[in-house]
Amino acid sequence: MLAMRKWAVRNAGLLERAYNALAAVLRALRPFAHAIGLERLERPLAAAERAVKGFLFDCRMCGGCALAVSGMSCPMNCPKQVRNGPCGGVRADGTCEVNPHMRCVWVEGWHGSRKMAAGALPAAPNPPVEHNLAGRSSWLRVIAGGDDAARAAPAAAQRAPASALERLMASGAFVVTAEFSPPDSADPDDVRARLAPFAGCVDALNVTDGSGANCHMSSLGVSVLLLQAGCEPVMQISCRDRNRIAIQGDILGAAALGVRNVVCLTGDNVANGDHPGAKHVGDLDAVSLLATARTMRDEARYLSGRKLAAAPQLFLGAADNPFAPPFDARVVRLARKIAAGAQFVQTQYCFDVERLERYMARVRDAGLHEQVRILAGVGPIGSAKTARWLRSRVPGVHIPDAVVARLEGAADPREEGRRICIELAQRIRGIPGVAGIHLMAAKQEHLVPSIVAESGVLGGRTPLFGAQRPLAA
Repeated sequence: MLAMRKWAVRNAGLLERAYNALAAVLRALRPFAHAIGLERLERPLAAAERAVKGFLFDCRMCGGCALAVSGMSCPMNCPKQVRNGPCGGVRADGTCEVNPHMRCVWVEGWHGSRKMAAGALPAAPNPPVEHNLAGRSSWLRVIAGGDDAARAAPAAAQRAPASALERLMASGAFVVTAEFSPPDSADPDDVRARLAPFAGCVDALNVTDGSGANCHMSSLGVSVLLLQAGCEPVMQISCRDRNRIAIQGDILGAAALGVRNVVCLTGDNVANGDHPGAKHVGDLDAVSLLATARTMRDEARYLSGRKLAAAPQLFLGAADNPFAPPFDARVVRLARKIAAGAQFVQTQYCFDVERLERYMARVRDAGLHEQVRILAGVGPIGSAKTARWLRSRVPGVHIPDAVVARLEGAADPREEGRRICIELAQRIRGIPGVAGIHLMAAKQEHLVPSIVAESGVLGGRTPLFGAQRPLAA
């Protein structure tokens, strides 16, 4: 089966022509199919489709075939069911975050797309799977005409900024955000006690949602507590743990409580966390979540089409990883997130400025830096051992050997890690198109004030989470 999947990717152009020819034949058969009855054709067509596509693509019969827009590499073979990949966890050798023995289906899809007529994966987002169509024939949908209606992206809505963070980014200021890890506690004081290092240093705190697939206080709950403490929260939403019903409810609840900044994520692999027996939901992925949130905001309706009495005011963000393969596909992936609704993006850790510069050059060539605010991820590393652990155990993290060697040769590795972070922040600030930095200093939050001050990234201005704003009791 794997051999046939590889063959399909290598011959994606041939299969695309065959698919187009089949689609033309199926459309020509519409009058006959309607005369016979579409329901009568469902079982025999589904059986034929399962046999052919199962052999060629290891097809899962999801009912919403995306082969034509995924380089003839079926996205349903992705263990995280990412329909708009590649995710940020692709390993350096192109293998899957979840299964290191399997090549990422979207890496394969990118190579396959180069052989197809368009020559690249499309920027238009793929819709989520409609699970009620599982097992049904997508060929029959072609006959019925369900594939004819083009999905037109809604026009960008003219609206007032949803949050202070959106207003700040719109002003052109170089923005500083930081990651905030929720506690393993039900005591709100355990959240407030962690805020002191960030006050007067950052514009907003990005509240992780089960980072690393580990359980903590909810991102929504912590975001509300941060808001009460005078801080601008950015609430992460991971698709890993909730379906579209629960996610849309959380978006409405967060907006009603004043949380307006949202980062949409696919989520880390469940097997890496502290509940490896949990079920990976993956009903949506980051891109389809962005599109869902934008639909709720701009069209005042659920994904189902049902109307909302009041639309949520949202500033939508996403994550990106310029440091994971396939590098050429990363800008297409960014364009797809922008098309889905992303207004700002926070990247994975940057320890390789040259690679970030190459990525940003492609971003500028595509004009994407004018459509989205890009915040580059930086953070201190305390030792060479930690650096090696990160790059070997956390898929998507790229740390050059030179950085590891510098930490290993330092008399004080922790201080050296802080200095490296400062230098990276200063260099990143000078890259055209980069709109800010996102500090990730897990268990080293006390270093944030000195990193921000010595790097000069704020340029002398007072951040949104200013020192003059008292922490709420």
